[in-house]
Amino acid sequence: MTIKKTDVYGLDDADRRILRILQTDGNAGIKVIAKRINLSPPAVHVRLKRLESKGYIQQYLALLDREKVGFDLLCFIHVSMQLHKAEAVEAFAAAVQKLPEVLECFQVTGEYDYLLKVVFRDRQHLQQFLNRKLIPLAGGVKVQTSLALNQIKATTALPLE
Repeated sequence: MTIKKTDVYGLDDADRRILRILQTDGNAGIKVIAKRINLSPPAVHVRLKRLESKGYIQQYLALLDREKVGFDLLCFIHVSMQLHKAEAVEAFAAAVQKLPEVLECFQVTGEYDYLLKVVFRDRQHLQQFLNRKLIPLAGGVKVQTSLALNQIKATTALPLE
């Protein structure tokens, strides 16, 4: 097998193929990966350890079906902060880290300061989260919640072409 030279990110063709496999099957063992990319298991093991140590692979995990474990609502919440002082921004970021309902939080540009991806068991859970946790935390000028009605696409796989 001929391996292309590394790209600007330090990945060669075999590295990218290993990463593609792991993005769709994080449970694939070294032997399975080796067979699929036509490398020896020891060579794959060395590559995996290098990809892990250099931070290309951050973690291995199981993706759960949120509805099957009782989280019926998926919401996107835009938040505008009243205060934009460094202390307020840092406090908000630290507090959001501790909210288990928040799956993802991004500081964004535009009309709002933050975009949160949040799960809830039901509407009552959403209402309690907003009234008891998020609004008091944000000191928010504006909080806008959108409920996801239907998921068209969901992937965690990056396009490693």
